[in-house]
Amino acid sequence: QVQLVESGGGLVQAGGSLRLSCAASGSIFSVNNMAWYRQGPGKERELVAVIARGGSTNYAESVKSRFTISRDNAKNTVYLQMNSLKPEDTGVYYCNAEIRTRIITYRYDDYWGQGTQVTVSS
Repeated sequence: QVQLVESGGGLVQAGGSLRLSCAASGSIFSVNNMAWYRQGPGKERELVAVIARGGSTNYAESVKSRFTISRDNAKNTVYLQMNSLKPEDTGVYYCNAEIRTRIITYRYDDYWGQGTQVTVSS
């Protein structure tokens, strides 16, 4: 009933930039926090950045000043602008959103995208 579809991943050289997008669709009543996670090779999934519905943000220390998370509430879409990319930023990036559906309106449930690969070459 709810889908999160990411786009924008790819291969980039160190120092380059990429912009990820994630659009939520389906039977959506409202969207609370939206976030990006990543999982590097042989590593656990980690939080990269989160944005509240009102626009307040938080970032992992490793990406502060390089990455910017933003959202368009009218489109239920979250973005991640990634600048000055480093090889250690390589991984699968997942979109996450807390969503109340039109069927279950009394609580927010977590939804995940399928992931998009980001590879940064040195």
